[in-house]
Amino acid sequence: MRRCPECDTENPTESKFCSECGARLTPTPGGGEVRKVVTIVFADVVGSTAMGERIDPESLRTLMGRYFAVARRTLERHGGNVEKFIGDAVVAIFGVPVIHEDDALRAVRAAHELRDGVAALAGEIEREGGPRLEVRVGVNTGEIVAGGRGAGETIVTGDAVNVAARLEQSAGPGEVLLGAETLRLVRDAVVVEAVPPLTVKGKEAPLDAYRLVELRPEAPARGPRLEAPMVGRERELARLSQAFEDVVAERRCHLFTLLGAAGVGKSRLVREFERS
Repeated sequence: MRRCPECDTENPTESKFCSECGARLTPTPGGGEVRKVVTIVFADVVGSTAMGERIDPESLRTLMGRYFAVARRTLERHGGNVEKFIGDAVVAIFGVPVIHEDDALRAVRAAHELRDGVAALAGEIEREGGPRLEVRVGVNTGEIVAGGRGAGETIVTGDAVNVAARLEQSAGPGEVLLGAETLRLVRDAVVVEAVPPLTVKGKEAPLDAYRLVELRPEAPARGPRLEAPMVGRERELARLSQAFEDVVAERRCHLFTLLGAAGVGKSRLVREFERS
């Protein structure tokens, strides 16, 4: 089955469009590689090694299964692609195979909800006499290379993935740490606290990180900030203007289609054209 990234409906593997909402079901190219900017979420359970020493392996497996179910459900509901489960760690990519303009915000919302969902699960487990369950999360945005390896799986590589892992390892119990690029993309939608620069293994310079305090539910991922002048789109704007002049002169409709990856500025170009 192929799960829709927009509405989470399951569709037959051969489907190209979702039967529920009509969204395109675009798999990662099986034999090739794609280079794109994505947001990565790393999450793991705090103190899982010590937990494994205290409880029976079968009980631990059941507990972790409940945690993984919450994690997968939460991350996929927001459009994330759960890449793998490593021990007690969960890795999800927002932007592969389908990219959205608000992938960074989707990832941060998923991380926030995952933290709350695990806290609720921890309460249930404690009432059942089980151990305390706490999660820590790192979220980072950057350029990666993704390539298919068959059976619907992908390999995602790049420094952005390593940084996300380091942020997660540096987070405290119940914390969500955001990388600088992620914060730049969602700064109008979140309240954060800066933490001291992180000195982590494998990085020469300290990492800037920000603790997620709360989300502003109604705020956009990107503020309009249309006071800044549009740069480098003169030719595209001229083509739109010429098409409009043709419509006026010929007194017949023209269909003009704008194509481009998410976030390149299609909506801004249309706004500038409308203003003119």
